Amino acid sequence: MIPRYSNEKVSSIWSDKNRYEIWLTIEIAICEKLCIDKKIPKKDFSIIKRKSKIDVKDIEKLDEKTHHEVIAFLNSVSKKVGKSARYIHQGITSSDIIDTAFSVQLKQATEIIISDLNNFLKVLKIKAKKYKNTICLGRTHGIHAEPTTFGLKLASFYAEMERNLKRLKNALEDISICAISGAVGTYATIDPAIENFVAKKLNLKSEKISTQVIPRDRHAHLFSIFGIIASSIERIAIEIRHLQRTEVREAEEFFTKTQKGSSAMPHKKNPVLSENLTGLSRYIRSAVIPMLENIALWHERDISHSSVERILAPDVTIGLNFAINRATKLISNLKVYPENMKKNLNLLNGLVFSQALLLELIEKKGVDRQAAYDIVQKNAMTVWKTKENFLDVIKKDKRINGVISDSELKKLFNEKN
Repeated sequence: MIPRYSNEKVSSIWSDKNRYEIWLTIEIAICEKLCIDKKIPKKDFSIIKRKSKIDVKDIEKLDEKTHHEVIAFLNSVSKKVGKSARYIHQGITSSDIIDTAFSVQLKQATEIIISDLNNFLKVLKIKAKKYKNTICLGRTHGIHAEPTTFGLKLASFYAEMERNLKRLKNALEDISICAISGAVGTYATIDPAIENFVAKKLNLKSEKISTQVIPRDRHAHLFSIFGIIASSIERIAIEIRHLQRTEVREAEEFFTKTQKGSSAMPHKKNPVLSENLTGLSRYIRSAVIPMLENIALWHERDISHSSVERILAPDVTIGLNFAINRATKLISNLKVYPENMKKNLNLLNGLVFSQALLLELIEKKGVDRQAAYDIVQKNAMTVWKTKENFLDVIKKDKRINGVISDSELKKLFNEKN
């Protein structure tokens, strides 16, 4: 991910240094268990543990020759350890290290994103409560529908993010997997007890049945949830973009004193944060399909998934971390204009109360539903054309004023009811 949308805390998870350090942690843990099982002399394990060091530049240099990153890593570590290095990587294959380390990295990143979501939920909850009685228009198909409250809009976002948090926790459990089962996953050259030992050390669970890799349905699950979270963020962003339109202006992003909206038009205050979130959401969501396609690997393994994961895992987790934090700041500092909400509520001259009138005729006055609908619709269409007040128009209709009193009509046309 480019620096513009990056956070060092998440970016560092995907650094070569962190990845190699996790690889080394796994290799040492395997050696530790082999030592416990008396497969490695204590002296040699002590040397391995003490002398093993990561040299990123050396690994990169060796990789240019070997064209195999794990072998380059092992050769680099072996140079520092000496003869005792012969016990490192005993009975295992590259995927055991790479996939288990990838699980650790995804776990590290996802735990940060879970923390981000918890913070976002706190802000949404505060704002939903603050505006729970702030009446505004509800819109369907972009058209004025009926009154709602701004707090209810925000509560809807809160509930969705709460579901996302639950989904993400489930996906985290699904991806927190260790697989150290040797070539083609048969444990022919390594005891399953070693896998369990390493898994416990890394706070992971052992894969029930691996091939030579951790099955990619687990990864697809996680990235699908990332895509859903991104879509939820986009829903919030689009709502703000619509509400900030000049003709609407019910809410808008915060605008700093030094901020500029346009190089040509000094008056402009654009919803750039929301637009940015919309774009980031598209990118994050686009990762879902490639991760789903990674599920179908050849036989016990291939590496067609590798290039996809090397690109998308950092980009998606870094991007989502950035998006959630930006959305949190946006909602926290959102400017809300109740007076404009009230003004917009009256733009259709009372038509937003058409259903209240319809139900009054049907439920309390005993009018046939179809007949009541036709009566209300005919008067509503008149208002669309003449721009008269809906209440004034229906008062002239004998089919209505003959069954509903003026006081009852006034009550129906009160948005607080």
